[in-house]
Amino acid sequence: MPGPEWGKLVLVSTDTAQNAAAVVRAHLAGSGAPWEEAEPGRFSVELPDERKLKTSCSLAVRDHSLVVNAFVARRPDENAEGVYRWLLERNARLSGIAFAIDGAGDVYLVGRLPLAAVTADEVDRLLGAVLDAADSSFNTILELGFSTAIRREWEWRLARGESTRNLAAFEHLRPD
Repeated sequence: MPGPEWGKLVLVSTDTAQNAAAVVRAHLAGSGAPWEEAEPGRFSVELPDERKLKTSCSLAVRDHSLVVNAFVARRPDENAEGVYRWLLERNARLSGIAFAIDGAGDVYLVGRLPLAAVTADEVDRLLGAVLDAADSSFNTILELGFSTAIRREWEWRLARGESTRNLAAFEHLRPD
């Protein structure tokens, strides 16, 4: 009895890649979010957030998959090990995407979807997962990796009578 054909090379047609790009293009056009296609099959979109305000996301149709890459936060100023550990633990609860860091230590969300699976619903699910993970994680990343800077920002704004409205999520870091 023959076994499964795992690892078998499957050729993807140019039509499949073009169809995937057309699906992404149509989805982005109907999304209402600002987007552009710098070259055929390479898209960028600004996803609107609540905590993070916006998440810059790229989508690229490659030979065998649709690749998503979204910037979440710059390299932590402090407690990098704690931030990265938290991200790895969070990865276990994500579907289709994962947190990653680049060579500089900046935090991204990355994911891949086989070209044959690219549908409007799957593109919507993938972008929704990116948006939710980036936005729901942002304040925790900031608190773990930038608490000293947040405290300094509180002090600076309070000393000058500046608005602290955008620091409300970090009220517990406000100096006494």
